[in-house]
Amino acid sequence: MKPAAITDEMSMQRLRMVDRLRDNYKIADQQVLDVMARLPRHRFVPEAIKSQAYNDNALPISSGQTISQPFIVARMTELLELTGKEKVLEIGSGSGYQTAILASLAQSVFAIERLPNLAELARRRMQELAISNVTIRTDDGTNGWQGRAPYDAILVAAGGPDVPQPLIEQLKIGGKLVIPVGEDRKSQILIRVTRRNRDVLREDFGPCAFVPLIGQHGWSALR
Repeated sequence: MKPAAITDEMSMQRLRMVDRLRDNYKIADQQVLDVMARLPRHRFVPEAIKSQAYNDNALPISSGQTISQPFIVARMTELLELTGKEKVLEIGSGSGYQTAILASLAQSVFAIERLPNLAELARRRMQELAISNVTIRTDDGTNGWQGRAPYDAILVAAGGPDVPQPLIEQLKIGGKLVIPVGEDRKSQILIRVTRRNRDVLREDFGPCAFVPLIGQHGWSALR
């Protein structure tokens, strides 16, 4: 399900982004770097800021949401340790960039986006790039997607006050969940949770900043 190599006016910017990920941020998973060298990130941001698509920062998309900094996308993906055989759940597809990367590295991706306009935008981008192993729906992502569980890996692209219990329960034994967690809605710690037979292993990978994870097992939309 890998998108074909794309040569366009942004090719050099994309390669410089990947060099920065490897050399400055020490992203070591070559498969992640290869996918990010191929995938046209500028197709996932508004036309007005297309020229900024490969900069080293997050960018606004719509409805107060963002497309994450390339480093964070690469780091979260790398932490899942995908081999190509996994069923992945993504919470917060946004415009679909992280979704497309996961789809290029896993067998199938089930993505939940709470905002209908962004879910539809992500679906269009998957179609345009001929990525066919992604299913996207609009719902409260903090409840997961029980009908498709269990998952080998789960990625949450928004910051919650804690790891939603339904997501842990929908993870296979040995599966990995990567999520930003913090008591402050504006700053978090990147966490990886690995489900074991009777408990979970929780690892800390440093500070980050994401939009709030809104939902029953996240933050209230009213706060």
